Amino acid sequence: MQSFLAIFVSSYIIGFSGAMMPGTLLAVTISESSRRGPSAGPLLVLGHAMLELTLVTALILGLAPLFSRRIFFLTVSLAGGAVLLWMAYGMFRSLPGLTLAAAPAREPGNHPVFSGILMSVVNPYWIIWWATIGLGYIVNAKRFGLAGVAVFFTGHILADLTWYSAVSFGIGKGRRFFNDTVYRILIGVCACALVFFASYFLYRAACVLPFFNVN
Repeated sequence: MQSFLAIFVSSYIIGFSGAMMPGTLLAVTISESSRRGPSAGPLLVLGHAMLELTLVTALILGLAPLFSRRIFFLTVSLAGGAVLLWMAYGMFRSLPGLTLAAAPAREPGNHPVFSGILMSVVNPYWIIWWATIGLGYIVNAKRFGLAGVAVFFTGHILADLTWYSAVSFGIGKGRRFFNDTVYRILIGVCACALVFFASYFLYRAACVLPFFNVN
């Protein structure tokens, strides 16, 4: 029991510190919460967790070498950068007409669960983290069987859920203090964040490209 508790606590702490780092998922959480309210965070984490469960399963089945190959990193970086730029463009284009009066839960756009999946899969460093640090935790937890892996995964996801739910609740409940100008600034900042991450992913891909080989 103490071993399972240690796995859970350590995975929660490590997961929480990772969740609090600024990234694409945080930017979209802020954007979605300002439109949809406090439910956006848990829904985004649900999509994120669905993808992470798939990835953990793949790692357990022995696919870690694939995720660490240079061609895989290059492909995800290029595709991720392109998707983030496309999303940022859509956000910038919508800024002039954004209004809180038309922005509750039924505003058109990607469903938060899908956005949670998309924001994870387009981030190459999320995959690299799981293929390195995450895999190390899985190997350690697997000494206690699949139950150990399940405890590790639960702690990790609960860290994400705790943080993004808190962010979503704070933004969603704070909508009553927003006006249209603040709302547009918030969405504009989130769009700029996506451009930053897209540029970084594309830059890293450009650094890898001159040394590209199938390994």
